[in-house]
Amino acid sequence: MSEQTCPCGYGEYATCCQPLHQGQTAAQSAAQLMRSRYSAFAKHQIDYIVKTTALGQQQQLDRAALDAWSRHNQWQQLEIINSLPKVDKTHAMVEFKAYYFNGQEQQIHHEKSYFVFHAEQWFFLDPTLEQSPSMKQACICGSGKKFKHCCAAFL
Repeated sequence: MSEQTCPCGYGEYATCCQPLHQGQTAAQSAAQLMRSRYSAFAKHQIDYIVKTTALGQQQQLDRAALDAWSRHNQWQQLEIINSLPKVDKTHAMVEFKAYYFNGQEQQIHHEKSYFVFHAEQWFFLDPTLEQSPSMKQACICGSGKKFKHCCAAFL
C-alpha cells in the first residue's frame, strides 16, 4: 500500500479518511465511520478513535493503551463483510475483519460493531467497556432516551 492509499482500501487517504480525521467532514454512514476508525488505528489518530466513540463511553477509554496497540501492529487490510445501515431508527451494524501483523504472527479481528446516530453524526458503541448505567438512566449515546430504550440492546 502506498503512502497515498487510504488504509481502509477505499481510495486515496487525502480524499477518503483524512478529511474525517481532521474534522473537515463527518461520516455519512456507519460503514464509513467503521472504515475511518480502522484507518485511524493505522495512522495512529487516537483522538479520532475517542471522539467517534459514544459520548458516555469516551471517558472510559484508555488512550495510552489504544495508542500502544495502534503503533504495535502493522495494519494490512480491512474487509467489510456486512453492513446493515438501519437496525432501527438510530442504530446500524457493520461486520468486518481487520487484518494485521502483531510482530509475531498474522491476526484477524472479526467483529460485528454497532453504531448510533446522534446529534447529526455516527458514534461507535464499544462493547468492551463496562456499562454502568441502569436501564432507567439516560443512554450513554447522549440521546436523552433511557438506556434500555436506546443502546442497551446493542452492547
